[in-house]
Amino acid sequence: MSITIKRNYLFFIDKEKDKKSQTGYKPDGKLRLRIRYSVGKIDFNVGYRVYIEKWNKESQRCTAGTTHGKKKVSATEINKEIQRLANIADDVFKTFEVKEHIPSLIEYREAFNDTNDKETKGGADKASFFYVFDLFVKDCGKQNNWTDATFEKFAAVKNHLEGFDKKVTFKSLNESRLIDYIDYLRDTKNLRNSTIGKQLAFLKWFLRWSLNKGYNNNNAFLTFKPSFKTVPKKVIFLTWKELMQLQDYKIPETKKYLERVRDVFLFSCFTSLRYSDVYNLKWSNIKEGYVEITTIKTIDSLQIDLNDYSSAILNKYKGYHFENNKVLPVITNQKMNDYLKELGELAEINESITEVYFKGNERIEKTSPKYSLLSTHAGRRTFICISLALGIPAQTVMKWTGHSDYKSMKPYIDISDEAKREAMKAWNKKDDDEEKLLGQLKAIPKEKLAELLKKLEI
Repeated sequence: MSITIKRNYLFFIDKEKDKKSQTGYKPDGKLRLRIRYSVGKIDFNVGYRVYIEKWNKESQRCTAGTTHGKKKVSATEINKEIQRLANIADDVFKTFEVKEHIPSLIEYREAFNDTNDKETKGGADKASFFYVFDLFVKDCGKQNNWTDATFEKFAAVKNHLEGFDKKVTFKSLNESRLIDYIDYLRDTKNLRNSTIGKQLAFLKWFLRWSLNKGYNNNNAFLTFKPSFKTVPKKVIFLTWKELMQLQDYKIPETKKYLERVRDVFLFSCFTSLRYSDVYNLKWSNIKEGYVEITTIKTIDSLQIDLNDYSSAILNKYKGYHFENNKVLPVITNQKMNDYLKELGELAEINESITEVYFKGNERIEKTSPKYSLLSTHAGRRTFICISLALGIPAQTVMKWTGHSDYKSMKPYIDISDEAKREAMKAWNKKDDDEEKLLGQLKAIPKEKLAELLKKLEI
């Protein structure tokens, strides 16, 4: 939790009325920043003299294409400094908001000057890279309502960058250095190409933010687009047979702790709900015949119809009282993933799964039993794949799952196509079945057969 400090920034020209020339007031003045908030107001010197007639009060910026002062400083340079100081002002307030403390004017001035010094002193770029990274995480995390999982992803990004070079600077991240970083992730951290691609995307997100905020002058990353050999990630899901096998498995008395894990996972399989949504599911979300929920990850408002299987699990836990009026006994995601693998092994979910991935140009194949690859997200995937295999239209499935386009559904639709190909094998009748099949066709009255063919537009 954090507080919000209301504030207002004003960049203005101090006309210095006490410093008149023989023809009147000077045509320029010192550019200043005035910050107002609940405690009072405080002024800072921007460090430039600006011509009054070349200043736009509405935008609080120098008019484009103009120059100022004896050194003829460009409007671009001055406006960039204005933006930089505005960013510092905002970042300092955010630091106090996280601490839930409204600073005195003295505290704020000291924090502002300290931050500004770090950025402007010699070698400041080296000292400020990770400082700015932390500001980025706070700013985007608050603005975009990041989940704990997203914060953890960016903590990993920071760890990789620190491991690569604790003294990394914005200026140093040219194309050659970015290639070195990729080599580090592949050779030292032993990451797959697909994971390296994600790490690079996260880094570019930060670098774009820092460029837009004025912290970063180096835009080399914008044209850096390395090519990685990758293959689509294997979609791990249970078939209908495996799902029933897991549901019907008799859990030993010594492992009763797995029963609740199974119930939670099966509920996900029968509803498509993600772990985070099952974890937060409350009885107020349960309506007559359906679940009404706003998802944690995508903020989608969904109505998911209940079936016999999901209803049975809800009925099983109706008399229980869990913390915060939660519906199901959900444990931590990490622990549940561990238990799912144990449960899958006991239930003999043993199908061999071969994953193909690349490290650099090296193609690697890894074969594992399916139980060792089970995780909470396999529940949602199971629901989608089985629904499509049962012939439920993709549009209907998307209404339940919250998928907004076919692109995100394509991996599942492709799997459904495999199921359809298997179903088509029913046409591959053996010779000794032909007579039986013809007999069944002959038994249909001609008028009925004609009517059926007409309906099928044959």
